[in-house]
Amino acid sequence: MKIRRVLVSFGIILLVGLGAAWLFGSMAARPHLTAVAAPSRPGRVVHLVASDGVHLEGSFWPGRHSDGPAVLLLHGINSSRASFNRHALWLNGLGYAVLGIDFRGHGGSDAVPRTFGLYEARDAAAGVAFLRANAPSRRIGLIGTSLGGAAALLGDKGPLPVQAMVLQAVYPDIKRAIANRIARVAGRAAAWIGEPLLSYQSWPRYGVPPSRIAPIEGLRRFHGPVLVIGGGGDTNTTVTDTLDFYNAAPGPKQLWIIGGLGHAATGSVFTDEYRDRVLTLFASSLGPP
Repeated sequence: MKIRRVLVSFGIILLVGLGAAWLFGSMAARPHLTAVAAPSRPGRVVHLVASDGVHLEGSFWPGRHSDGPAVLLLHGINSSRASFNRHALWLNGLGYAVLGIDFRGHGGSDAVPRTFGLYEARDAAAGVAFLRANAPSRRIGLIGTSLGGAAALLGDKGPLPVQAMVLQAVYPDIKRAIANRIARVAGRAAAWIGEPLLSYQSWPRYGVPPSRIAPIEGLRRFHGPVLVIGGGGDTNTTVTDTLDFYNAAPGPKQLWIIGGLGHAATGSVFTDEYRDRVLTLFASSLGPP
């Protein structure tokens, strides 16, 4: 009888833990919609449709030439295309066409659950298709921060077919991303227990193993030039994570670890040095705007 009571108690605790983990995962995936102001001229609001029918909202600034190089801006989680306003105006002022999109569950796009880059990759692919609709040979660069960088790499057909990527504070794989966030709040022991309860929800939610949500594997398949940016004080995507991510890139690559910056600050950096590094990459990869 005593053993039976112990087993029943253990079963109850396990069920409660699983239920709490599922609830937490649902909360993390719920939409975070925000109003986004119309872009300043010559920009305009555009509407796109992802391959699975999700409707997306974006802001587009035409370039100096109708078939000239373009830049796709992919924001982080709980954000929107508005976070890239400064980037858009700067790049467009140089002559690039610029498109910033709101991922599903963000900004003005459809209120569907977020998938941490897995299905957002379809949104990013819709952005590339928009930019090449009337200019099939257009050269495209992208800037992706955190979720945005993951979406650039997690496509069903591999990474986006662009000519250059700036990847800021991008997690290598979902298991490490979850573990780091739990550890920051509750310590490594809690992360060891909690990470599998969350990461393996990818099976019932999306029908894929956690290993499918691994931007580092997508980066191994991208042979174009990349600029990988990490924060020296980032506890969500640690310096070790960023180094592993950078080392996976097979093509021309640059690494910039910015001392003292946390996750959000690494994703939103916009200093003179940042602009110089980004422009150098795009000028050599995309050609003059």
